Amino acid sequence: MAPHQRPRTERGTVLPSPVVILSVIAVAMAAFAFVATQGSEPTEREITPAAREAVQEQEPEVEEKAEPAKPKPTKKPAPAIKRGEVYVEVYNNSSVTGLAGRVAQRATGAGWQVVGEDNWYGTVPATTVYHPPKLERAAKLLALDLGIDRTLPATGAMKLDRLTLILTGELD
Repeated sequence: MAPHQRPRTERGTVLPSPVVILSVIAVAMAAFAFVATQGSEPTEREITPAAREAVQEQEPEVEEKAEPAKPKPTKKPAPAIKRGEVYVEVYNNSSVTGLAGRVAQRATGAGWQVVGEDNWYGTVPATTVYHPPKLERAAKLLALDLGIDRTLPATGAMKLDRLTLILTGELD
């Protein structure tokens, strides 16, 4: 080694240029998204009854002629939910052995058509009845029958012709 050269003790890593370029692009896109969404206010506002009253108080009072009240069109009541016609799958997402089987028997006893029970692999924060859009009312009824507080729309690989009950612990 020459007397005027310093020894090289620093070591570094050379990254391939595509990795560096993709990293720079990702950071730039994140910065752009942050700036673009910063400070935006919702374009719609919900008017609560208290806000409506405040608006009405500010407006000058104008005498209105009383018009005969028009009868509101009545909606046809939704058809009754027939528990035996709704498929239900029960999954155990807890360490309690046999929980899905016991709850499946309880649901069957309440009239529901339980078509399967098994273990659920994943993370669910609380016992939940998942439902496709057309079975939302049935999901709420099943939750009521079993004492469950949580219903949500079906997600992922859940079947859209049935309710999916995922248990995270014993029911009361």
